Amino acid sequence: MLIVGMFLFLFSIGLHAQTPSADFFVGKWDVLVTGTPSGNSHTTLKLERVEGKLSGDFTSPNEKAIKLSKVEEKADEITVYFTSSNGYDVYLLLKKKDETHVTGTMMDMFDASGVRIVEEKK
Repeated sequence: MLIVGMFLFLFSIGLHAQTPSADFFVGKWDVLVTGTPSGNSHTTLKLERVEGKLSGDFTSPNEKAIKLSKVEEKADEITVYFTSSNGYDVYLLLKKKDETHVTGTMMDMFDASGVRIVEEKK
């Protein structure tokens, strides 16, 4: 009985520890990709969890929203796939740096960084 109790206790701690990072990427991110042929790209990445999976879009000041075609999740990183406004299939890898920052690459060629956008509650 004691062993079963300890197992359940440790199992519940393990589940609790994983829950916050499962939705780490949900929300809005200010993403900067540097060094692209057309210069630095500054966009807003919006991610939400729908039916257990991440989905979302990119928006930038000069263009309409670009819907993500696929999102792959790992422990502390995601890869988002989309078709750029120029018609190219592109992917962006983002890894958790700390609670409000991410780093990564676009197409494994261009450096990317992001900061969580915290919206004020109304």
